[in-house]
Amino acid sequence: MHVMLFWLLGALTNAWHPVDPQNALVVDTSKGRAIVALDPGLAPKAVARIKQLARMHVYDGLLMWRVVDTPGFNFIQTGDPHNHDGDRSVLPDLRAEFSAKIPASKIRFVRSGSEAEGFLGIFPVGASSTTGTPVTWGAYCDGVMGMGRERGVDTANAEIFFMRGTTRYFDHDYTVVGRIIAGHDVLRAVAVGVPPAHPDRLVRVRVLADLPTAQRPSFDALDVHSPQFDALVAEARKIHGADFSVCDVSVPVRKTP
Repeated sequence: MHVMLFWLLGALTNAWHPVDPQNALVVDTSKGRAIVALDPGLAPKAVARIKQLARMHVYDGLLMWRVVDTPGFNFIQTGDPHNHDGDRSVLPDLRAEFSAKIPASKIRFVRSGSEAEGFLGIFPVGASSTTGTPVTWGAYCDGVMGMGRERGVDTANAEIFFMRGTTRYFDHDYTVVGRIIAGHDVLRAVAVGVPPAHPDRLVRVRVLADLPTAQRPSFDALDVHSPQFDALVAEARKIHGADFSVCDVSVPVRKTP
């Protein structure tokens, strides 16, 4: 990134907005800490479920038992209450939330066409149109968090996964619930394998707002409707040309004092 873009990112403080601690997770792992922002705009029931499970301590101590590291198929699977695929919590399964009707005015579009792309806040999305109230779905870019399921579409329960690369054919098939905003390096460092010989684990998962104020980190995200973000998009378009997609841009998030 050019020096000028760094200057633009910091030039206007009002281009940054706080990340809601009520909709964020602190994910402490055996490799360190990651922070995940949650997106109730796309999947309100799934987000509510994940926060409920975190508060029930269901995720604490679970293994990251499936870590796939191949081109185009790179993710961490965890959240199964007994560390086996298909395990469930005591709560009922959820109906699929693969897409939602979102007013186009709320989306910062970066690509138009029959399947437009853009950002709903910090979350990458696809959309059926750039006007009206299009059908909008989460885009499975690097750093996105999804909710796993069984063969039936309405079988999401507790399982979660974190993308360590872009796999867009997950779009429309799995509910997007969030995006990693800090600690990407932590999740990239976990042991690989199905299962790994020595799997890493989720030590503790908490809702950010539940941490004591003195221990609670805070974060700001760049406004996707700002000139600073426009500059980032323009730079990515220049680099990727005709292959440019929403996954080539990541909304900057910074930790605040």
